[in-house]
Amino acid sequence: MSEPLNDAELRRRIASLIVVRASGHASDRQRRYPRWELPNQTLRRLLADGVGGVILLGGTATELHQRCRTLQRWADQPLLLCADVEEGVGQRFEGATWLVPPMALARLHQRDPARAVALAERYGRCTGRQARRCGLNWVLGPVADVNNNPANPVINVRAWGDTPATVIALTCAFQRGLQSTGVLSCAKHFPGHGDTAVDSHLQLPLLPHNRARLDAVELAPFRSLIAAGVDSVMTAHLQIPALDAERPATLSSATLTSLLRDELKFKGLVVTDALVMDAISQRWGAGEAARLAFAAGADLILMPNDVDAAIAAIAAGLRDGTLPWSRLDQALDRRRQALARTQTFAADDAEDPDDLIDLELAEERELATTLVALSLEQRSPTAAQPLAAPGAGGVNLIRVDGVLPSTVLRANAPALTLPEQAGFRSLLCHPLGLSPWRPDQANDAPLALERLGEGPVLVQLFLRGNPFRGERDRSEPWGAALQQLQRLGRLAGLVVYGCPYTWERLSGQLDPATPAFYSPGQMDDAQALALERLLSPDRTGTDRDEGFTD
Repeated sequence: MSEPLNDAELRRRIASLIVVRASGHASDRQRRYPRWELPNQTLRRLLADGVGGVILLGGTATELHQRCRTLQRWADQPLLLCADVEEGVGQRFEGATWLVPPMALARLHQRDPARAVALAERYGRCTGRQARRCGLNWVLGPVADVNNNPANPVINVRAWGDTPATVIALTCAFQRGLQSTGVLSCAKHFPGHGDTAVDSHLQLPLLPHNRARLDAVELAPFRSLIAAGVDSVMTAHLQIPALDAERPATLSSATLTSLLRDELKFKGLVVTDALVMDAISQRWGAGEAARLAFAAGADLILMPNDVDAAIAAIAAGLRDGTLPWSRLDQALDRRRQALARTQTFAADDAEDPDDLIDLELAEERELATTLVALSLEQRSPTAAQPLAAPGAGGVNLIRVDGVLPSTVLRANAPALTLPEQAGFRSLLCHPLGLSPWRPDQANDAPLALERLGEGPVLVQLFLRGNPFRGERDRSEPWGAALQQLQRLGRLAGLVVYGCPYTWERLSGQLDPATPAFYSPGQMDDAQALALERLLSPDRTGTDRDEGFTD
C-alpha cells in the first residue's frame, strides 16, 4: 500500500471484495429465501458503501435484467454480478434456457466422446450469452468436482463426470464456450468436493485421501482448467488432513496459497464458497471466518453472515499487522483485472427489458431439446410392455425431493397433466406433505397402500441430491416399495428424473416387462419426452440422436 488509508476508504476497498446475495425479484416481499437474500434497504446501503459483488437467484430473465441495472445504479463502481447457473440461465431464471445437468453429458461421453465435447462447448456458449444478455458478467461454473462417490448428497448430477478424464474433457469444453462470450468463469469446489458423503451446507466433510490420490483425481480437473484460462476458483468447505490438519480448505493458506497459487500457478480470482454454510458458520463467527479466509488467500468473500463484521475484521487485521497489506493490493488488482475482461452491459447486450421477451434463440432451444433427447434412457426397450391403461382408475405417485414451491412441478407440469390425461390421478408425496410410508410395516412392504387407493401405480421420482437435505432422501425405501407394487401386480411404470445412481439401483430390480425411463433433467422438456415415450409405446424406439445438429 503506497499511502496510508483513512478508515472510510479502507472499508470501501475491503467492501469491494465482498459478494452478497440478493433476490432477482425487485420487491422484498418476493424474496424466496429471506434468510440469505438481503432486503433492498440493506442492499442499497451496502452497495453505496462499496460492496462490489452480488449473487442473484429467482425471478424471470426479464426481471433479472432490470434487477442488474438497478443494482448497478445503486453502486458507484462496476459490480461483479453472478449466479449459480450450472444448468443454464433457465435453471434459476424463468424464460431463459434450462439445460440438462452436466452429468447427462458425462453419460453421453461414455458412448460418444466427440459429440459430448461439442455439446459441452455449446452448453458453455449458451450459458454465457444468456447470462450476459440478462446483465450477469460472472457464471459460477463449471463444477470441476469428480463425483466418484454415488452417495454424494450435494454434488451428484452437478458434476461433469465421475472420472478425471471425463470431467477434464467436458469442463474445458464448457470453459471454451463460456469464455467466447466475455463472461467470467469459476471452477469449483477447490480442491474437490466429489468424493464426500456429507453436505457442507450442513456439516464439515472430511476428505481422508493422501496427496498422491488428490493429485490423480481431485486436483486434475483444476490443473486443466487453470491451463485453459479459467477466471476464478471457488473454495470448498472441506477438511483435508493431507493438505492442512487444522483448517478447512476455505480457511487454509496451505491450500489456497501454497497449493493453488504457488504450485498450480493460478493467477485469477479466488472466491470462497458461501460463508453462511454450516460447515463454516457453526465453527467460526462472521468476522473471524472472513479474516481467516482472506489471510489464507481468498480474494472475494462470498455471503458472510454479517457483512459489516466481515469488513471490520479484515480492516482490523490489516491495521494490527496480522494481515499483510499486500493481500489487499493483490485482491483488488485481481478484481480489477477480472472486470476488465468483461462488461456488465456490453453494446450488443439488450438495453430494453422488452428485448428479452425472446431471450431464447432458436439454436439454444434446439440445444436444450437435443440434450434432453440424447440423455433419455429406457430399460429393456425390447422387453417392456406398453404402459397398462388404468381402467377404472390409477395412481400417479410422484416424489419430489426439492423445496416447495417446486420449480419442477408446477400445476401444469407434464408429470401431472400427461398421466392425468391417460386416466391416472396424481398423488404428490413430499417431506412437507403426504408420506407414503407406514413405519410399522415390514421392511419389504413399506408403502401404506390404503393411502394410495386402488388401481395401477405409475411412480415418478424427482431425486437428484439437493443442498440442505443430507441423508433424508437416501433413507427412503423406494427399492422395497417398487418390489411391493410388483408383487401385487400394481406397478404400471417407473420414471426417474435426476440421479443416475438412483436409476441404476432401482431399474435393476424391475421386472423386464415393466416400462421404465430415466432422464437426468427434471424440467418440463424432460418430463414431456419421458412420458410421451412411456404413454405412447409406438414412439419408444425413436432414435435418441433425432434432431441433432452441431
